[in-house]
Amino acid sequence: MGIRAGVVVCTTSFLLGALFTNWIADSVTLWKSPITDEHLWTAASYYSILAKAPQELLYFLGCITLLGGTTILWSLRDGEAGNLMFDGGSLFLFASTMGMYLYSVLPSIFAKFAPLPTHALKDPIPSNLRTAALDLASNNLICSVALTGVLALQAGRFWADKPEEESDDDAPQAVTTSSSTKNAAEYYTSDASEKLES
Repeated sequence: MGIRAGVVVCTTSFLLGALFTNWIADSVTLWKSPITDEHLWTAASYYSILAKAPQELLYFLGCITLLGGTTILWSLRDGEAGNLMFDGGSLFLFASTMGMYLYSVLPSIFAKFAPLPTHALKDPIPSNLRTAALDLASNNLICSVALTGVLALQAGRFWADKPEEESDDDAPQAVTTSSSTKNAAEYYTSDASEKLES
């Protein structure tokens, strides 16, 4: 179980780090006010670079994603109560993130930002690019929060499993203590009965 949890945490952390690289574009569209055309052209230029990235990079990210999802499913198949709760929640968040990326983020990047028109930073940005850049920033934020939730659930499962192991370690001590108390009680009882007889 420890190896599987480690794989889930590592793959999720890697994907979260990949999402954080989008901060270059998302910070100027999501956290700046007011949002100017210069900010939007900066974000659009970044996404245009992503749209023209080598396909091998996309395949590599797909393999990492497949590894993480398969590991969560494998862990969920054990049927233990902790796995059903924590891994079930992790699977839901992980699948929601992948679904949003496959059906919303990636199609938007390839369709709207690959053929970026020539422009200057001060030029007015087309409305379709403005909407797409703002939507991508929001979607990236949602995906980041969901993957952070996966890490939180895996940490919760670790802490939920830890007390069970500690209670198992304390059980033999409790038995030993009760047996020593029983021996002491028998000693004093026999000693008192001997004094009464004498």
